Amino acid sequence: MADPMIAGLLAMFGAFIAVFFVIGIAIYVYSALALMSIAKRLNDPHPWLAWIPYANFALVLSLGGFHWAWVFLLIGAFIPFVGILVSIAVAVLAIISMWRICEKRNFPGWTVLLTLIPGLGGIWGLVLIGILAWKKD
Repeated sequence: MADPMIAGLLAMFGAFIAVFFVIGIAIYVYSALALMSIAKRLNDPHPWLAWIPYANFALVLSLGGFHWAWVFLLIGAFIPFVGILVSIAVAVLAIISMWRICEKRNFPGWTVLLTLIPGLGGIWGLVLIGILAWKKD
């Protein structure tokens, strides 16, 4: 017979994982809808790319004025020792792209830098893409 304490801890852990899974799916759907809306407002021919992992980053890069092929830098993030430099380069490209997208949507580009604040950046990133997607022109 299993120890009730262990069974309770496992149930609690399972519930914790389930809640975070549901929250993760909700954030992904929200982000994809927002990015698709931004792409439509900026007249991109492929707004549906917002729903495909990695392709959504290529969409952000193309909306920001970069060639979509820069997305292949993400492969370098998995190379030992080089990965940190590649990750920094990808982050810089993402920030520049989002800055340009903000300016195209008539929103101050510097607000993208607020995503770099630890603890607040992720929340502000979600708010920012919502503002860019659904604010009136």
